[in-house]
Amino acid sequence: MTIRTTASTGSSRRPRRRRSAAWPVLCVLASVPVAALSVFRAIPAEWPTIVVQLLSFTPWLLVPAGVALLLAVAGRRRWLVWLTAVAAAAQLLWLFPLDYGRSITDAEAPTVQLTAMNINSEFGQADAAEIVRLVRENGVGLLTIQEHTKSLEDGLTAAGLPELLPNRLSDPTDDAAGSAIYSAHRLEAVGVLPDTPFQMPVVRLTMEGAGTPAVLEVANVHALPPVDVRVDQWRSDLAALARLAARPGNRLLIGDFNATYDHKEFRALLDGGPDGRKMVDVGTAAGMRLVPTWPMEGQRLPGIAIDHLVTSPGIASSGYAVHRISGTDHAAVLATLAVPSAG
Repeated sequence: MTIRTTASTGSSRRPRRRRSAAWPVLCVLASVPVAALSVFRAIPAEWPTIVVQLLSFTPWLLVPAGVALLLAVAGRRRWLVWLTAVAAAAQLLWLFPLDYGRSITDAEAPTVQLTAMNINSEFGQADAAEIVRLVRENGVGLLTIQEHTKSLEDGLTAAGLPELLPNRLSDPTDDAAGSAIYSAHRLEAVGVLPDTPFQMPVVRLTMEGAGTPAVLEVANVHALPPVDVRVDQWRSDLAALARLAARPGNRLLIGDFNATYDHKEFRALLDGGPDGRKMVDVGTAAGMRLVPTWPMEGQRLPGIAIDHLVTSPGIASSGYAVHRISGTDHAAVLATLAVPSAG
């Protein structure tokens, strides 16, 4: 029996897979909004209103940037992989900035602890009982409110807030301009930020500790939102706050800034602290830039952080938290501050 063998005449190489043209196209489509908004974020110019509003959502660019990187890898285009990797790295750097303000404190210096909380009540519609519950459960010693109304004040009184925070500076209104500051410590009115449509009162808190008291100047912040032609007033409000931040002493700017860390106007405020040092945005310092404070109700949008606690660099902070409250589109923000004593 004869067995015949037939040698293979074909090539031993496997056929080369063809690159799909769809992946690079999809990658470019995902990259366009990232690239466009990244240019606006990188260049500190006075951008028009629409750009200012879009910059608020910069942290969420990490999502399309990550998708673009995956599509570039799938498409096996090396130059696209490099470009999308750089874009994704920029988003991470902006989300977790290396140059944010840090507390510069003397570990041996005496301090007084203060838990501060803020809420924009949306025309006084925030649930008064929930506000008082948060104050009680978290040991809040300072409460600031924007868009404060007489009906909300009556509700807070009925819920027992004066027993917890007996000192008050309040100016309720029927529009968004009203404000209130409640405190467990001695409260002294210092003044009001000039040329701002919404009230921004400044008070001085004197807090008794184990030794000498600590003094803290507090500004109840409510900047105008950057909408329509009001963007110039928004910039003016933040510039006025920046001038206040540059003054020496223990300082807390707390409230609704209507600005995020990605607005150069807000970063300029942080950069202009006393003696050339940076102010501290407590939420950013806590690594919680992706935890939104607005909007909490109504149309579903990717959340952004526009409510802040900003302190002078000598004040340490801990326990930053965000809490939803019924009736308002803003969340309450709170943190515990270690305020250096006067001695």
